[in-house]
Amino acid sequence: MNPYTILNQTRLQRVSDGMTRPLLENCETASYILVLVWPQLGDFDSLEYAWWLQREAKKLSDEKLVIRAVGIGNRASGTRFCEYTGFPPENLFVEPNGELHHQLKLYSGLNLSFPGLSPAQKAWLNLVLMCAGFGSPGTLREVFRGYRGDRQAPQLIEDDEIIQGTPLPAFKGSFFQLAGGSGFQRPFELATLRLRNMVEVLSNWHTYVLNSAYLTQRGGTFLFDTKGQLLYEHLDPGILGFAANMSQPLSFLSSIETELAGLGNQF
Repeated sequence: MNPYTILNQTRLQRVSDGMTRPLLENCETASYILVLVWPQLGDFDSLEYAWWLQREAKKLSDEKLVIRAVGIGNRASGTRFCEYTGFPPENLFVEPNGELHHQLKLYSGLNLSFPGLSPAQKAWLNLVLMCAGFGSPGTLREVFRGYRGDRQAPQLIEDDEIIQGTPLPAFKGSFFQLAGGSGFQRPFELATLRLRNMVEVLSNWHTYVLNSAYLTQRGGTFLFDTKGQLLYEHLDPGILGFAANMSQPLSFLSSIETELAGLGNQF
């Protein structure tokens, strides 16, 4: 089956009300449907992807583009995720075991066998290896980009924004001007956002991560038109690989930007 058929037949628990509903319910009148199949809701990729969506939320019209997301977790982890990221709980669905990921043939991550280890222990060791770049192409490059900055990416933190939720004392976003100026992703800017996400997850680990066996599971992005034709697809190849263009993760929407009501600037 093609991705749209699979997604159109999927019923999952919706975070907003706890009801099990069709994933693509109430998408019939939209011009485009964006479906995000995320890893664990406590995964770096899930949190960072949601951050980008919230950053661009004012540019996206619900009448033209509807967004549905699925993450591995339960309603409690979904609720916490939405509270932290601002992602709409009515658009987020949860599943406990990655069955949809399997149906869509998404990358399950490095799966080296280690005799004598439990599935959770094996997943942890494979996750560590993936963070080091094994079975996870581009991860180390993306980690370094977060520290060195990126002139092809936009400025991520406003100068008057107060950065909290990290092990560091609270500080203003204008601090990053000292690292190279403004108007682009400055050195350490993205790394700071990722550090904040890490603190959030570690502080709420048992809420976000229900089963460590799925730590290595990766996600995917699917954009359809109103007839269910696949316009864009990205299958995550590894950790911090949730977009083909990590400098501008939502740049794939530029192909339909003239059709999106209220979209004033390019992605």
